[in-house]
Order: sequence, then structure tokens, then C-alpha cells
Amino acid sequence: MTEPVKTQDISETDIYLFHEGTLYRSYRTFGAHVTEEDGRRGVRFTVWAPGARRVSLATDWNGWNGDNDVLYRIPDSGIWTRFFPGVAEGTFYKYDITGPDGGRFLKADPYAFCAEVRPATASVVKSLDGYPWRDGAWRRKKRALYHKALNIYELHFGTWRQKADGSFYTYREMADLLIPYVKTMGYTHIEIMPLTEHPYDLSWGYQATGYYAPTSRYGEPKDLMEFVDRCHEADLGVLLDWVPGHFTKDAHGLRRFDGTPLFEYADPLKAEKPGWGTLSFDFGKPEVRSFLISNALYWMDVYHFDGLRVDAVTSMLRLDFEKPSGQYVQNEHGGIENLEAVAFLRQLNETVFHYYPHALMMAEESSAWPLVTAPVHEGGLGFNYKWNMGWMNDTLKYMETPFAERPNRHHLLTFPICYAYSENFALPLSHDEVVHGKKSLLDKMPGTYEEKFAGLRLLLGYQMTSPGKKLLFMGGEFGQFIEWRDQGELDWFLLDYDSHRGIQAYTAALNRLYLEEPALWELDHTYDGYRWINADDANQSVICYLRKGKKMKDTLLVIVNFQPVARENYRIGVPRAGVYEEIFNSEHPAYRGIDSTGGKAKRVPSEKIPWHQQNDSIEIPLPGLSLSIWKKSAIQAAPQRRKKK
Repeated sequence: MTEPVKTQDISETDIYLFHEGTLYRSYRTFGAHVTEEDGRRGVRFTVWAPGARRVSLATDWNGWNGDNDVLYRIPDSGIWTRFFPGVAEGTFYKYDITGPDGGRFLKADPYAFCAEVRPATASVVKSLDGYPWRDGAWRRKKRALYHKALNIYELHFGTWRQKADGSFYTYREMADLLIPYVKTMGYTHIEIMPLTEHPYDLSWGYQATGYYAPTSRYGEPKDLMEFVDRCHEADLGVLLDWVPGHFTKDAHGLRRFDGTPLFEYADPLKAEKPGWGTLSFDFGKPEVRSFLISNALYWMDVYHFDGLRVDAVTSMLRLDFEKPSGQYVQNEHGGIENLEAVAFLRQLNETVFHYYPHALMMAEESSAWPLVTAPVHEGGLGFNYKWNMGWMNDTLKYMETPFAERPNRHHLLTFPICYAYSENFALPLSHDEVVHGKKSLLDKMPGTYEEKFAGLRLLLGYQMTSPGKKLLFMGGEFGQFIEWRDQGELDWFLLDYDSHRGIQAYTAALNRLYLEEPALWELDHTYDGYRWINADDANQSVICYLRKGKKMKDTLLVIVNFQPVARENYRIGVPRAGVYEEIFNSEHPAYRGIDSTGGKAKRVPSEKIPWHQQNDSIEIPLPGLSLSIWKKSAIQAAPQRRKKK
């Protein structure tokens, strides 16, 4: 290797901000950057390794021995850097590090923009410049979604579809397949399970080694840019599942990066995640905060993602997360809150919203931690959405309950509304609920084969008409019967069968209805958007409620029958006199349902019969295991005399 050109100093300001925890585009300084210095083309490598005695560049040209290619230490900074002329894009490399005890080992670059395809573990020099983005119109029109429709299709990139030989589709190939499907189904956004580089397929990306490297399983970085770009051209938002809570222990990764606990806590009681076999980031280190917050912005800056679903927030917030007594430390006040993680999350959200005011920052937070979606200046964590795990758990527990036992569990339907407005919620039916023996959504439903399908239609309709934004994991939309198998593709052959085609048609129709009816999303985060009509019919397992928009004419009446028993003449109180028209029924024959009217349009005039604390009421048929939605028609009802109850 030729001698390097005289090293170009890194900005003193960048060094200061990095050590302060506020170098929010640290990826522009660290890593491998194709550049020109002193008139020569090459690559500058920069890495943070304060505990190392020596850091060298190991590549295939030097036999992965960096003795002759040592980086220079910037005094009093812990940062090593060097410009290597003649090095080109596509070069494989690692850092050859000598630790403080003299031990020598190879590490992948924490800031690498690309990595080899697993099981190989080297970093790859890659320029991210020059992609011709076409999504300017999408980015200019982005607005906050609090009062807009938000319906997310969650997917695992490698198992949504696979090629005939079991290999993966690339990012570009998936754009051809996925985008038309998701648009036809009526979703507004997709959410992709983690794409950060990871060594083990079955970790689903939740145990990462390359935080700045989109996994090479599916192609090159610019292929991912093309995928996101085409989603935006199709008016489809893209969210990334992001994992700042922990990282894998693989030898080439972040663990003891410079021979010391650098990215992780030094105290193993704080560092270890025993349930997952991973390590927690040290949120108290400013340099780690620079690394992580920069990474969040990186996915929005470079790849134009519209936001992040932040994984396992509870594991970050609680020092005792999944740890028995004696296996965790308390904070300085004697509590179990990780005060450093709290401060990190607040700094993260304040920073993201400073640069991207309309980004989605969605917390998967499974405890009752308060103010997750409250602004930081009001004492909150600063997210703008939280997954409503309570709704998900209560609802699925109820839906799995045998029909005869449902009256005794009616509270699982009525209690979630008590806290529905305590946060800005999204209602998830996610991947975690259809794997590891939990069964698919369809198979969770009790009853006969036909009743399972009716139950799934009811569940999806109940989710869509409950307050909060929506998320459904792939396969649920057509009734995947076997739980998600995280190695093979979904069972698309099921669409050869009427019952599964019916579920798919139903989901698409339900999604279109959601987009068309402002009452289902306009007032998602205020009590004005929801009102009980009848929450107390536990014996028949029926509930009735209103969803309201900003205009009275948009009000919807929702009736849900959770028993496989038809109610031929069910009376319901209505808020205004007039003709009520059924606009949706989960048991419509088009969805392979058993609506006894054959799906004919229903219009019912109200009667002056007080019911459910309302002055007027209607009487309608309710098919078994059905959800129906009614709307007051512009048609005027003939005047009627008031009847006694």
C-alpha cells in the first residue's frame, strides 16, 4: 500500500459536538467516505475507538492484516482517521484493532453504509451520492396525520413473497410487486421490519450489527432508495422499524468495540438483556447519543423514510425489564427508571421533529408509562404515536374466548375506551401476535370454519371503527391460516379458495371505507370523536357506538354482534331522527358472509321510541358475528307519532 496523503483534520466543531452528544449528522464525519483530497481520489476512514492502542485498516488487498495501514489518532479525541488514495467504491474492509490489553481483533465499521451479504461480515465502501430522487411533490405536501387517515401495512421484507427457488426479491423487484398490491388494498403506509444489517435471518433484523447499512440481502443502498422513491410516487408512506434499545453480541459488531465496553454499559447489570441475549446501548454516553440520533435522521435524510417505529421502548425505560430481583441496578433515586434512556428518548424526538416536523415517531411501549406522546416541554417522552398494546391484548383475549364465556369478559370490550385518549394511539395487530405458537389471527377465532372467517372479519372491522390509527401485519388481510413462518413466504395459494378471497375483498373494502369516512379518523385523539350508545348488553355480547367527525353529517353508528346468533329485531337508540342507511356489513355475501337479506341495501326510518337514553331508535336485523355501520341518510322520514316504550 502506498503512503497516505497528508491527513485532513476533522473539524474541531464536529469533534466537540460528537463528544457533547449533539453531532446529529455524525454519519457525514465517521465511516468510509469516497472523496478527493489534495487532488487525489480515495477514501477517508474515520472511527471512534478511544480505548484502542492502535487502529488499522484491514482489507483483502493486505490479507486482512493492517500492520502497514495504520490510522492516525486525533489527540485527546478517541477518534482515528486516515485518507487512503486509490481506494475505490466496493472495497471490503474492517478495522484491525489492538485493544488496551494488547489483544487484536477485527471489527466491522459502525458507520458503514453497506455490508457483505451474510454470512460474510466485512463492511463495504459505498457512496450514497447521486441518486436522482423524484419524490419532491410527496415531501412538500407532508403534513401531520393527527386528523388524517393512517392505515399501515406491516411486513417482513424477506417473507412477504419469495422467488420460486426460495431466494429473496430485491428492493427494486419488490417495488414492482408490493406497491401495486398495497395500493389496491387501500393502505396509506407500509411499515418494514428492521432493515439494518443483521447476521441472523431469524432475528428478523432486531439484533443488528450495521446500523447505517441497509441489509444487503435485498440489494444495494440505492436500490432501497429506488423502492422508497417509488412508494412516494404512488402516494404511499414508508416507515422503518428501528431498534435503538439493544444490539447483538456477534464478534464483528459493536460489542467491546475497542476492547472495552464502548457502545454498551460497562456495568453488566445495565448492559445485559438476558431474555434476548443482547446488550443495551449506554444512553449516558454523549457519543452513543450522537451515533443513535444521527442514525434516526440518516434514514430520513438519505433514504427518505417518513418515520420510525421505535422498538422495545419499555426495555429501554426500565432497568428491571425482564430481570429478576438482584439482577438489575436502581437509579440514583432508588427507582427502576433508566433516567439516561428517558433523557435520550426526549433528545431523540426533539431532534427528529426539529428537522422533520411531520415525521412519524411511533413508540412500541408496552407498560403504562405516562405521557409517551406528550411533548417534552410538558414532561413527556415526545413521541407523536404509541402502539396501544392494552387495546391489542384485551381485544385478542376477548376474540379468543369461546362464545359461551364472552358475556363474562365483556369488560375487555368496554374498558379500553377508558384510556383511549390518554395518548395518541395506533391500534396494532402486529407480527408479534401471530408467531411463536400464538396462532394466526384467523386461527385464534373460536368456532367452526365459517365462524372463524366471520370472527376475523368482525375483528378487522372492530379495529377499523375503534379510535386510533391502524396497523395490520401481512397475511391478516387474506386470512393466513398458519401463523407467520419466518423463513418461507406467505401462503398466497390460499387465494385459490373462496373464503380467503372473500377476506381479502373484505379488507380492501373496509380500507376504502376508512379512507372515505372522516368519522373514522378525523377526531381520533379527542373524546368528541366517540360516544357509546350501548356498552351494557353483555348477555348478548353486543356493543353499539358512534364515531364522529368534525361535521355532524359524517357521524357513523357502529353495531357489533360478537355471538354467532342472529338478532332479528335489535333495537338501537339513535342521536337524531331520520332515515338510517346501512353502508357496510361484515357479513355481506360479497365477502362470503351470511347476511340473511342477501346484501340488499337497508334503509330504516327512526321511530319515536326512547331507547339507550336517546329520544329515537331504529330496529334492525343483526347477523351473527357481524359488524354493521349505519349513517343518517339525507332522505327525510315521514313524521310519526311518539310511541310509548
